[in-house]
Amino acid sequence: MEEAGEPHLEPAGQTGDHLWSRRSLLALTGWGAVFGGLAVALAAFVRFLFPRVLFEPPSTFKAGFPAEYRVGTVSERFKEREQVWIARNEEGFYALLAVCTHLGCTPRWQASDARFRCPCHGSGFHRDGSNFEGPAPRPLERVRISLADDGQLLVDRARRYRHELGEWGEEGAFLPYREGQG
Repeated sequence: MEEAGEPHLEPAGQTGDHLWSRRSLLALTGWGAVFGGLAVALAAFVRFLFPRVLFEPPSTFKAGFPAEYRVGTVSERFKEREQVWIARNEEGFYALLAVCTHLGCTPRWQASDARFRCPCHGSGFHRDGSNFEGPAPRPLERVRISLADDGQLLVDRARRYRHELGEWGEEGAFLPYREGQG
């Protein structure tokens, strides 16, 4: 029996005046895990609605009118931006991809020697793109060239032609053109 005036003493841990009981702390942790998992699943679902799409620039570009190119020249006008040389000979046009077939470096056009030379490993290519020295295993690739409706040269880098597969003779690898045509 307690006597009046004596303090009420309870054993430690059984007072019942704690802010968080063990049970409520475990329940809060459990619900936190459930809502955390739902949040991650919702975030994954929302990310699924917006797929990863690479918006690349179009593979085709207009390269100007044929009269802008002199016969027997290789134009480097689109080398930096499009990685394409446009060459013209007496019969017409062809476009070469400015990527070495050895390890993918960018060759340089040497007008004085009338050849392409890769600065990385010394591969050499003739004006038409065929390889003649160095470690490059095959000629440069050509890309599709045609005339657009407005009479400009239209180059499509997505369509490539490989000499060793006999594709340089296919339509699009070479654009026959004579002065006054078009």
